[in-house]
Amino acid sequence: MATRVLLVDDHELILAGIRAALDEADEIEVVGEAREGRHVLPLVHQTSPDVVLLDLRLPDMSGLACLEAIRSRYPRVKVVALSAFSDPEHIHEAFERGAIAYIVKSVNPIDLPSALRQALDQTVYQGVQLISQRPAQNGDRLGLTERELSMLKALARGLSNQAIGKEFWVTEQTVKFHLSNIYKKLGVANRTEAARVAHERGLAELVA
Repeated sequence: MATRVLLVDDHELILAGIRAALDEADEIEVVGEAREGRHVLPLVHQTSPDVVLLDLRLPDMSGLACLEAIRSRYPRVKVVALSAFSDPEHIHEAFERGAIAYIVKSVNPIDLPSALRQALDQTVYQGVQLISQRPAQNGDRLGLTERELSMLKALARGLSNQAIGKEFWVTEQTVKFHLSNIYKKLGVANRTEAARVAHERGLAELVA
C-alpha cells in the first residue's frame, strides 16, 4: 500500500513543488495539505496519514510545537521535519521533539521521494539521530553513538565531508558538527588522527 503523506508548509509554491515531486512516486500518496499549524491536528484526524512532512516555520505557531502536538496526540504518525535551517540547534530540537528525520529544503526535489522512503525505513535518516545521543551498546566504543561510529567508519574509508554528507543525506555543516563531537570523544584534533584511532581500536570495523 502507498505511504500516506500530509504536507505542512506556509508557502503555496513550496507545497506545489513538494506535491509534484511526491506525485512522481507510485508508492507515495499525498492525502492533504496545511498552511497553518492550527489546521494540522484536524487534518491528521481526517486523513489518517502515515507521516507528516512538516515545515518548522509556520505563521501561527512554532513548527516544533506542532511537531510535539502531533507526536503527543497521534503517536503512531511519524513526523519528518522539512526546513530551510541546517544548523545543529534546529536539527537537535526537531529530534528532541520526536521527528524521525530532518530534510533540508535545499534537497533536490527529484531526490525527495527517495529521501522520504529512507527516512521511513529508518535506514539513512535514523543516523542523524546521533543528536539524541542514544547510548552505545559496545563497551569499547569510547562513548560514541551508533551514528558517530558510522560516520567515523566513513571517515576511516577516506571519504570527504561532502561525500559523507551525501552518504548520510545531511549537509556538510551537519557532518562537521558530528565530526567535531567525534574528535572530542576520541581526544584527537583532526580527521587523520581520528582515522588512526579508529583503525587502532578496531572501531572502523564495527557495524553501527
